[in-house]
Amino acid sequence: MMHTVEKIGGTSMSAFDAVLDNIMFYPESPYQRIFVVSAYGGITDALLECKRSGEPGIYQHIADRNNIWKEKLDELKQRMLLINDNIFADPLCRKRADKFVTDRLSQARDCIDNILETCQFKQFSLSAYMPQIREFLSSIGEAHSAFNTVLKLKKHGINARFVDLSGWDDKPSGSLDEVITQAMSNIDLSKELPIVTGYVYCDEGLMKTYDRGYSEMTFSRLAVLTQAKQAVIHKEYHLSTADPRIVGPDVVMPMGISNYDVADQLANLGMEAIHPNAASGLRRAEIQLVVKNTFEPEHKGTWITPDFQPDTHKVEIIAGRDKVFALNIFDQSMVGKADKISYDLMQIIRHERVQLIGKEMNANSITYYLAGSSTSQNRVLTQAEKMLPDAQITGNMVALISAIGANIDTNEVLRNGMSGLMEQNITPKAAHSSLRNVDVQFVVADEDYAVTIRTLHETLIANQSGTKPKKRLAA
Repeated sequence: MMHTVEKIGGTSMSAFDAVLDNIMFYPESPYQRIFVVSAYGGITDALLECKRSGEPGIYQHIADRNNIWKEKLDELKQRMLLINDNIFADPLCRKRADKFVTDRLSQARDCIDNILETCQFKQFSLSAYMPQIREFLSSIGEAHSAFNTVLKLKKHGINARFVDLSGWDDKPSGSLDEVITQAMSNIDLSKELPIVTGYVYCDEGLMKTYDRGYSEMTFSRLAVLTQAKQAVIHKEYHLSTADPRIVGPDVVMPMGISNYDVADQLANLGMEAIHPNAASGLRRAEIQLVVKNTFEPEHKGTWITPDFQPDTHKVEIIAGRDKVFALNIFDQSMVGKADKISYDLMQIIRHERVQLIGKEMNANSITYYLAGSSTSQNRVLTQAEKMLPDAQITGNMVALISAIGANIDTNEVLRNGMSGLMEQNITPKAAHSSLRNVDVQFVVADEDYAVTIRTLHETLIANQSGTKPKKRLAA
């Protein structure tokens, strides 16, 4: 157990010189490490859909039988070739990198064309092929970045190996664990530096099972199966007390240390500290997770350990999500039938690939807090109205913000948080505390998202004594 498994995020990969200087070549020896690389920033969004806004990518255009997907594929090709141009000064390396991208996208176009042509016959349904199309589209971005990374490292004299787990070349398949184990079986980590694609082609379907958290599952299983001493995620920012883009990089602080309960709450809000399923594997294997800032390699980062449990109350982070769809269902006849209604609605939510990030209920109403594309959210609303024609059903955009810590006094956080927000003329639509003492949630109007995060950060973290801000903070 001498090695580490390290994942590099997409935004960091786009700053490739910093990745080389601050990660690959830091510290001195590059070996006894396994790297899982994400696609360059924005590439997977273009292939599938924008993770934050839900704006359709190539995948959705194919599903809609919209021929614009070919135009979008051409645009993506030019974008990927431009990335190559920015990375490689050596013309031979650039030529090899360009050929790799051109070949993959050409094969993808031919495959999709063949599927669409087949589905012109009524005996074949395009919807049956869409999961497989989503799988292989997902693999393109990670394969591109991994291939480029290996080319660049070899140019610097590093014995790097391209570990392509995408299944593109009809390689043997199996379960996720079997594919990873087989790929790593003949690699000597003391002499080779594996660069592994974040996407793995496996029997269970990585995208189907984990959706956009697939690269984190690859990272986690690699760490567990190879018995790594540590799992490291490199991101463009520290895992900080709030989003530095909202609160300000000079105001937030690195968290320093926390546990997997906190990591799970962050993942539920889409903050990508790590996917909950990936975290559970690391927790069971007692592997420490470290989140580091790509641009501050000397900083130890934030350590997430299974056994960290502070003795005193402390809010560690204010995290949130805007553009959350609050689906409220009110029906006087719901009493005693909530389980059946909830089950049926969850079937709709799963089918529309909408993420459930929160839920509340009483005797005759249920509210679901959903994240996803506006099209999918509206389809959930429409189907709920058809399923429950006698119910009053509404949908509103809200923001959901949580105050999170490994051990917090939820009553104090709820009281001080509500007081701080009211002093800023922000009236929460709902607020919830947790019996597990790890988070308190505030639901506010969507337009109050940023100012709520700033207010709660100042009230609950910057002023741990409970002092409230005296002036209205900028929206």
